[in-house]
Amino acid sequence: MKWVLGIESSCDETGVAVVGYQPGTDATPVLGAHALHSQIDMHQAYGGVVPELASRDHIRRVLPLTDQVLSQAQLKLSDIDHVAYTRGPGLAGALLVGAGVACALGAALERPVLGVHHLEGHLLSPFLSADPPQFPFVALLVSGGHTQLMWVQGLGQYTLLGETIDDAAGEAFDKSAKLMGLPYPGGPALSKLADQGNPQAFKLPRPLMHSGNLDFSFAGLKTAVLTQVRKLGPELEARKPDLAASTQAAIVEVLLKKTLTALQETGVKRLVVAGGVGANANLRLSLTQACERRDVQVHYPELSLCTDNGAMIAMAAALRLQAGLADTRTDYGFDVRPRWPLDELTQAISI
Repeated sequence: MKWVLGIESSCDETGVAVVGYQPGTDATPVLGAHALHSQIDMHQAYGGVVPELASRDHIRRVLPLTDQVLSQAQLKLSDIDHVAYTRGPGLAGALLVGAGVACALGAALERPVLGVHHLEGHLLSPFLSADPPQFPFVALLVSGGHTQLMWVQGLGQYTLLGETIDDAAGEAFDKSAKLMGLPYPGGPALSKLADQGNPQAFKLPRPLMHSGNLDFSFAGLKTAVLTQVRKLGPELEARKPDLAASTQAAIVEVLLKKTLTALQETGVKRLVVAGGVGANANLRLSLTQACERRDVQVHYPELSLCTDNGAMIAMAAALRLQAGLADTRTDYGFDVRPRWPLDELTQAISI
């Protein structure tokens, strides 16, 4: 068994994990242990992520989390065979923390290091579940500022089918919640409030619903929510659950329609849903029911692994290492890529 230590520091969560894999086999790698620290409480006072504070907090958290993970997995640092880190996309300063620590550990241990694509980590996170998917599949990636539909024919074989042209689904949740006066982070707060409301109370737009392509746009929905907030005025507090439910229904309906179209166009009978919005209960229920009617298998990561985490980074690295598709380096120089399209990963990652 070979062990990969994975470090995630792309935004406001510090994640560390160890994943074990069997070289030269098709066996799914196994999660040894993982630990996560969320910065939500720190950023709450500002209503959003403050990049400089995020970077400083990653510095404080990453080594204690590494010690915690190794202890849980009953491993020593010397047992680690590769060190992986999130190279991008994400906040530049935050990425540099993880990259610097990973390369320093690699140099100290004389082990190879590997930069991992953050979205590939999300894409492959369902392989950490009890029911891992098989290739090929269509993937709905709904993570933070990213909403994409990918046709995944194999590891590193990614075809972009459609993506957001402005606000992503996660941003639509968060920004709409902020307009309603809900606390940070807005998405989960809006979803919780939506359970008490009527999703048909407000007629909100479904942008690009009938565009004839698989692209997304949620900026217009956010503007429509703002318009409703202003119209309601003093009535907003009483109608807030209905507005939250109507907003969630609009987002979910667009995601559902585009995803089903992608499955139909590709002829694939397997769907993977990953990213923070993939934890939304309404979205999961809608997709699961629709896929059951169409005899499509649907796979989700465990709820605890939907947000950014080190386990998905270690898993992506382990799968690439196991398949011989990873370029590792031992000179321990590094850079980061705050912007990095996922469909560039048609070959082994080069860092």
